[in-house]
Amino acid sequence: MTKPARRSSGALQTWDPFREMQDLHTRLDRLVQSAVPAVPGSGAPGAWAPLADIEDTEDAYLMEFEIPGVDKDDIAVEITDSEISVHGEIQEKERTGVVRRRARHVGEFDYRASLPSNSDTGHVSAELANGVLTVRVPKAEKAEPRRIEIEG
Repeated sequence: MTKPARRSSGALQTWDPFREMQDLHTRLDRLVQSAVPAVPGSGAPGAWAPLADIEDTEDAYLMEFEIPGVDKDDIAVEITDSEISVHGEIQEKERTGVVRRRARHVGEFDYRASLPSNSDTGHVSAELANGVLTVRVPKAEKAEPRRIEIEG
């Protein structure tokens, strides 16, 4: 099977749809960040949200955040009665050469999510391993229904 080719001034270049999608995504991110003001209380201007998976298990909510290269001392996990907030900062590396392409996020990040009413916020745990922060929010024990006798 042949690949489609794009012709430009003389040289034949192969078309890479994934590179074009990444470029489009980067341009849209820049456009949104420049057009939408930061929401008060949502972190610093220009803060970005890390990729996250949220899993609802039988006894807990598991949240996994991709934050490679971040030390655990540079991350803060805060819980209120109804919200979880994960924020921190990825420091930019000092470069000796010319950066030809940048795709990784640097700077402050902030992730906020509402917690379900059955969350046990007093027993939350967090673990950082291999660039993935796992936050475990246990579910509160269900109150069993009981029958109330009526007197009279």
